[in-house]
Amino acid sequence: MPCPSATMVVWTSAWLHGAAASDDMLDALQTWAESQEVLAADEELAARLDLPGPQETPAGPALLLAALRKADAGDGQLVLPVPGDARGLGGMSPFAKLAMRGGEAVVLPRAGIGLVPQRIAEGILRWTVFGIGDLPPAEHLPIGEAEHGMASAMREAATALIDLGVAKHRPGVREEIAQTISARPVPPWPEGVPQRTLRILQRATEVEAILWVATDDAPGGALSASAIRGRTEALRPLFDAVRAARRASVAEMVRVIGDHAEKP
Repeated sequence: MPCPSATMVVWTSAWLHGAAASDDMLDALQTWAESQEVLAADEELAARLDLPGPQETPAGPALLLAALRKADAGDGQLVLPVPGDARGLGGMSPFAKLAMRGGEAVVLPRAGIGLVPQRIAEGILRWTVFGIGDLPPAEHLPIGEAEHGMASAMREAATALIDLGVAKHRPGVREEIAQTISARPVPPWPEGVPQRTLRILQRATEVEAILWVATDDAPGGALSASAIRGRTEALRPLFDAVRAARRASVAEMVRVIGDHAEKP
């Protein structure tokens, strides 16, 4: 599903390339929380970017935009780490640990900074800015390959669940899936992003909703421990494919925004 970090990556790229106004970017971020606040993870970074440090009162998101401009941030990357897959984090630094805990982050390689969002209270989202140094180059996955991978993983997961005997009818499952999807914020995207990437993101949202419902055992219908292990193994490739599709879609949006900005 879309996440605050995906919104930050795409809109930062659009804003820095002159394809979106700062107000539009701030409005898009507000999709995730009415109040947004920003602070630097350490005093040295705070002084370099003119941001409040970890012991100071957080600033508003407008100050983050000024810091990104000052740092010459350039195009960002979406990172979606999970236990066992820390790609894009470059080791277990404080940045990596917080990103792993939240399952998402923004990497801005040219500026050498990373951003991690945290929901610290109802309606309040905090962005912590870290210095990250040099990280390995981001893995490139063509958008078509990501889309195909998600479709293939879904077919294989369905077959595996049937073979395991844990794919069964569940009354009201369509309503559960629809409610899971409708409960997620729907952020706007900058003008000109490819429609294909939006369709893939929407499909990823639908598939992930199915996954969460599939792994939420109804009362009285608990599976055996071995069945749960089998289901987890069967669904893991699909969870991975959904994350890959989301990263590839965001990367393609950023690429297209940059390409359009370079045209005379």
